[in-house]
Amino acid sequence: MPAAPAVPAASTTPAVKPPPAAERVYAHVKQGVLDRRYEGGTLLTEGELAEAVGVSRTPVREALLKLEVEGLLRLYPKKGALVLPVSAQEIADVVETRLLVETHSVRKAVPAPPGLIERLEELLRQQREQAAAGDLSAAAVTDRCFHAEIVRSGGNEILARLYDQLRDRQLRMGVAVMQSHPDRIAKTLAEHEEILEALRAADAEAAERVVTRHVGWFQNLARGEVR
Repeated sequence: MPAAPAVPAASTTPAVKPPPAAERVYAHVKQGVLDRRYEGGTLLTEGELAEAVGVSRTPVREALLKLEVEGLLRLYPKKGALVLPVSAQEIADVVETRLLVETHSVRKAVPAPPGLIERLEELLRQQREQAAAGDLSAAAVTDRCFHAEIVRSGGNEILARLYDQLRDRQLRMGVAVMQSHPDRIAKTLAEHEEILEALRAADAEAAERVVTRHVGWFQNLARGEVR
């Protein structure tokens, strides 16, 4: 008598629950602001966002309140949320903080800790590919990772956390700059290569000079002196 066909065992893998509604709205709006699908000056309404994400208005309000605390939006009762534009003062403040942290960190990265050069080489290769494909949002993320890797290599957790707090502002500024100054991406890639060369050569002074020039360019942007 032939054996009865085996009955497949019931899957024991638990079903993955979707994120809470407020988190989905938060992620949707934040990503839209960072990659500039929602430009500065855009008024977002609760109804439009609820429909876009497929939720009720209650989680939308919760998400917008969180984004207002982070400084990306300003809420107007019964009207919606205004996407705040990147201001010259915000650029200046971010650049000042970056210069303080990054010049210190790049000097501390000489001699380069194990694996740092290889990691930076991989990020630079990735950024070149993203730029060639026209994916400016991804290139901006990789740009930020390149610099964050150097900061983290110093082993100072307090500085690393401080630098991470600038993440969203850096990403938003990076996408804005690449879109309004498309020629800047080539210079960014060249300057990243210069930073790598200085680290390979264990030349702390050269590394600091390149980082100061590279990050300091944004000061010209804030003052309207971009060239």
